[in-house]
Amino acid sequence: MARIGIWIIGARGGLATTLIAGTHLMAAGRATRTGLVTDLPAFAGLPLFEPGDVVFGGHDIREGDVHLSALEIARANGSIPAEGLRAIDEQLAAAEAHIRPGTAFQGGPAIRAFVGRSVKSRETPKSAVARLRRDIAEFKTSERLDRVVVVNLASTEPPPDAEPPRDAAGLVKALSTGRGLRAGSLYAAAAIAEGCPWVNFTPSVSAMNDAVVDYARREGVPTAGSDGKTGETLVKSALAPMFAHRALRVLSWQGYNILGDRDGLVLSDPAHKASKVKSKDAVLRSVLGYAPHTHVGIDYVPSLGDNKTAWDFIHFEGFLGHRMSMQFTWQGCDAVLAAPLVLDLCRLVDAAAVSGLSGALPDLGFFFKSPIGSEEHDLHVQWERLTAFAGRLRPASKRVARRRR
Repeated sequence: MARIGIWIIGARGGLATTLIAGTHLMAAGRATRTGLVTDLPAFAGLPLFEPGDVVFGGHDIREGDVHLSALEIARANGSIPAEGLRAIDEQLAAAEAHIRPGTAFQGGPAIRAFVGRSVKSRETPKSAVARLRRDIAEFKTSERLDRVVVVNLASTEPPPDAEPPRDAAGLVKALSTGRGLRAGSLYAAAAIAEGCPWVNFTPSVSAMNDAVVDYARREGVPTAGSDGKTGETLVKSALAPMFAHRALRVLSWQGYNILGDRDGLVLSDPAHKASKVKSKDAVLRSVLGYAPHTHVGIDYVPSLGDNKTAWDFIHFEGFLGHRMSMQFTWQGCDAVLAAPLVLDLCRLVDAAAVSGLSGALPDLGFFFKSPIGSEEHDLHVQWERLTAFAGRLRPASKRVARRRR
């Protein structure tokens, strides 16, 4: 079997820790595979790696330890089962041994507050990319990996402070000046230059834009993003089509989100929040075909930790102009909702790379709030496109075998 590396940007964060621990617990038979979309029948027969095939490493600007982070999560909310951690001590230690200092280039005040002493603050963008590339290359060589997927799970960055580059040539040129770039751009450039598929699970526009997609296409690697769809927006993308198909006119859609943990702390900064609000607010206009009054509120509540709550109020108009309303409350553990989707995406972009695909993979929009290369936000349509994409990846011999059965 192929040995696959998953290199995580933000490797000591709560989501990364849940992904690492969860993957190894599945491989050890100590966790179910609930929530893993690529385990559904529509994906049977695809050349997808298994949890036991994976080795983890990554970059982070914070100091810490993956095992201690897992213990902290287990004690705080029990989303990682404490009784299973002893069985994967060796794997968690191995992941920690492969974590290298990241870059906080133009990261914004809320991100820079987490910077550890080991992060180099005077690097040029070009030298930072070279260092990040060496880290990925050494990981692949030292672990004798067949392939590496790089996924961005870092905290949300503010939008760039200048016009970002528009194409691959512009991105390469900007690495000499830093203009229009943030840390996400440097991570993306390093991953793609190393020939690794790049997944941007964050809303950070510097980590996924036209220049990054063009660079991936030029270098022959697939890329997918942006901003994983795990909670309130997931519900919106499933529910909004109901109003559209029933010809019920949405007048207002008010959404309020409260969350804790480091992501909530970062998003309490207005500059960082701007990127997140923009990605969450794009669904309704696309699905409904018009723009009702909307509001997306995001507030930091430290005591919630990794749990988040979203309350939405929908005011709509029906026959004879009569006005009615609907409300829903979504409560979930952010990392538990997101971790299996990250693993799904790594499996799918790896299969796409093996199939020779490169550039944006718009058919993976099912997983994202701001799908790169696609304006489609209807979850049901996105599902059809995702399963059609899976059918194109499935080896021809598997199709014949399935028909014969």
